[in-house]
Amino acid sequence: MGRISRGCPSSKPSTSIISQSPSNPQPPSETASTSITETINGSHQFKITGYSLSKGLGIGKYVASDTFNVGGFEWAIYFYPDGKSPEDNASYVSLFIALASEGTDVRALFELTLLDQSGKERHKVHSHFGRTLEDGPYTLKYRGSMWGYKRFFKRTALEASDYLKDDCLSINCSVGVVRSHTEGPKSYTIPVPSSNITQHFGQLLESGEGTDVSFEVDDEIFAAHSLVLAARSPVFRAQLFGPMKDHNMQCIKVEDMQPAVFKALLHFIYWDCLPDMDDLAGVASTLMAQHLLAGADRYALERLKLLCEDKLCQDVSINTAATTLALAEQHHCFQLKSVCLRFIALPENLKAVMQTEGFEHLKVSCPSILSELLEHVAKMGEHSVKAGVHVVEAPLDGSDVNGRRVKPRIT
Repeated sequence: MGRISRGCPSSKPSTSIISQSPSNPQPPSETASTSITETINGSHQFKITGYSLSKGLGIGKYVASDTFNVGGFEWAIYFYPDGKSPEDNASYVSLFIALASEGTDVRALFELTLLDQSGKERHKVHSHFGRTLEDGPYTLKYRGSMWGYKRFFKRTALEASDYLKDDCLSINCSVGVVRSHTEGPKSYTIPVPSSNITQHFGQLLESGEGTDVSFEVDDEIFAAHSLVLAARSPVFRAQLFGPMKDHNMQCIKVEDMQPAVFKALLHFIYWDCLPDMDDLAGVASTLMAQHLLAGADRYALERLKLLCEDKLCQDVSINTAATTLALAEQHHCFQLKSVCLRFIALPENLKAVMQTEGFEHLKVSCPSILSELLEHVAKMGEHSVKAGVHVVEAPLDGSDVNGRRVKPRIT
């Protein structure tokens, strides 16, 4: 057989060398990064009513604010009416800000302000902000560490000042948690607009194009798209495409629901947000949220259900608490239920709520909830104290009050 020969049989293997001229070197690689240290800021206002009644609690005992979150950590304000130190013999009030959550070496800036209530705005301010600190931000070593002043204000001077009005003090606390991060070089990007798919679906509902199913709600007709409804709600999916689907696909009758509520429900399905509650056929905002929550539960629209819970939580009042509690119990809204129970159990709310029509409805529709309400009332009674403020023994013995100080200034 013939043989095909590639190249010359007698030639030696060759080596290819690529040389680079010394006069044309590659430029050195250059990179850069930036370390950025900044503060995440937040503030909390703490109002102390019944100041005169809090006197006499004892040295080292305090009234505490609710906890608040700044920079991913929980904080609380502690006010000692009789002072924190025995050596001062209750002649000074003490004021501190404390780390109330787990944390190690949390660096922060603080500002404690006792507000002038005369309108002159001569507030008493102790602040790290807006000034140079020789040793940098203050460091709280662990949960319970404090920054503040044992001798914040001489008590006799405080009681004769404009800071105390109608037996009330108002304190503002600002916290700036120090955070550092490193940024590398920015890469070029092309801005991409946010998703507008819900706008497209919403316009599809408004135009009525391609609708293939209708719903009759109290003599009003609503047209929709079966595939959109099935994608959003497992109940609609079963009703429209399941083995037990409704045979009258041309017009499905919806019982026990107001037209405005069904319209709002369709709005959510297509737009993925709540409609303007005040624009829905004159139905009150809170009442609409209650009806819409029931509709969301009926059609297994969990996100809509949570949106309604949040709306009702913000609207809890003397007149709505009992009705909303009954609704939360019937539709398994545990977070909303907890909010209503705590609200009703407050001593200043309980009697007024019990006199509403909603409470009568609650007793008939959800009698079992009354025992839970009694438990909350009992717990509230155990923690209540004179003057209506939260008073506890001071367990935070890790305070670092002898460290750096900043001089008070009057603005």
